[in-house]
Amino acid sequence: MFAAEIRRKRVQHMRAYTHWRWHLDEVYVKINGQMHYLWRAVDQEGEVLESFATKERDKAAALTFMKKLMKRHGQARKITTDGLRSYKAAMKEISNADRQEVGRWANNRVENSHLPFRRRERAMFRFRRMKTLQKFASVHGSVHNHFNQERHLISREIYKERRSAALAERRAVMG
Repeated sequence: MFAAEIRRKRVQHMRAYTHWRWHLDEVYVKINGQMHYLWRAVDQEGEVLESFATKERDKAAALTFMKKLMKRHGQARKITTDGLRSYKAAMKEISNADRQEVGRWANNRVENSHLPFRRRERAMFRFRRMKTLQKFASVHGSVHNHFNQERHLISREIYKERRSAALAERRAVMG
């Protein structure tokens, strides 16, 4: 009950905020020696919007991921992807192929968002089941969004204030 309330408030907050640019990408994740794919969506500020784990990297998986993303966050004005043809086919089916942008370095924002996930994955000695991967990816994204402070852009005092405020908010939610 408590978790449902937190999720509902988070979704309301996310819907109220306009995500005008999404960056979509998929990353290989090995589960018990088999390759799986973790699809991720990041907004223009680098916040993880959605994570979705699949066994295939095809049009059906891309379509499922995009529908899930659009159901929770609405439409984006522009969607930046890599050159994977599954994105184009899925976007053509949901009639927003005109919003897609593909560029050589345009998708670096989502590529860099994989790095904290990879560090944590390595520390956990990989995953054993796909369900564990899905749960971890969704929780890790929201927690990372909450505590991610652009450290190189702010002074030490402001960083410490924001960090203590984030910890206080987390304690209030968890306690």
